[in-house]
Amino acid sequence: MSTRRPQGARLADGLAGLIVLIPILLWALAYVHDPALKAPLPAWFWWVIVAIWAFYSFVVGRLASESSPSRSGQRILDLFIPVAFGICVLFLWEVITIGAGVPKVLMPSPSAIGARLATAQAMLGDDFEQTVLKEVLPGWLIGSASGFCIALVCDRVPFLARGLLPIGNFVSALPMIGVAPIMVMWFGFDWPSKVALVVVMTFFPALVNSVAGLAAAGKLERDLMRSYGAGFSATLIKLRLPAALPFIFNALKINSTLAMIGAIVAEFFGSPTVGMGFRISTEVGRSDLDMVWAEIAVAAVTGSIFYGVLALGERLATFWHPSYRKR
Repeated sequence: MSTRRPQGARLADGLAGLIVLIPILLWALAYVHDPALKAPLPAWFWWVIVAIWAFYSFVVGRLASESSPSRSGQRILDLFIPVAFGICVLFLWEVITIGAGVPKVLMPSPSAIGARLATAQAMLGDDFEQTVLKEVLPGWLIGSASGFCIALVCDRVPFLARGLLPIGNFVSALPMIGVAPIMVMWFGFDWPSKVALVVVMTFFPALVNSVAGLAAAGKLERDLMRSYGAGFSATLIKLRLPAALPFIFNALKINSTLAMIGAIVAEFFGSPTVGMGFRISTEVGRSDLDMVWAEIAVAAVTGSIFYGVLALGERLATFWHPSYRKR
């Protein structure tokens, strides 16, 4: 007779294990922040941390290997696992940096970064406006839209496609850290030079993916459209563009990360005393690593939200794709 426990009971056991860990984690955090103690902390404390990490890894690993019988429960579980893993990483980061006495100039603790996020909101807001709203979004829109439009032209003129795609591969191999100062010299220190670099970085991924997407429709489907008497425009709108949507969204998601990287890197070579890249390069020179990590946190969260919105849009626009069908 099988002694395997029901799936719901195993999930409940995993969640109960995490609940038991909560007061232990809070005790460890309170211990390392005790002003009466000096780093490095005693060896027995680190053995306790190792035991906590081992038990935490076991419980989260068990939860990750299970599945919920309901769709809503599975979505909650899928969201809970990365959140639990992130909490574990932040906990270890905090305990190690504080408990081992790591200098802030090498690695500040999450609590120090959070404090800087709370006290420098005005400065971070100005940097966000300059980098994301004035540089990333316009450059991403112009580069992606122009790449898609040129892909439509290349689809009608094969000679243009054979000429542009090798150039796209060549430009993609160029080191952007070398192109950035050139763009600053051409377009000045303000946002136009950063937008120009973002356009260069995002144009060819959009072009290459769009050209591949427009060619993704099968020969049988095209023959069927011709048998119905559909012209080029009808075939493009009703068949080829829907088939190209996964490729286009793939380019948009790739470009969302490239745009953030390009704008921040370009600000290293010239900026009107504001912007994420300018702030990072300036505060590194001052050894103010709390502010540097605060800017990195804002950039990472912004990039993740940007990517997530595009992924959600892809899911809504390509719900018919086989990859989203329920198995």
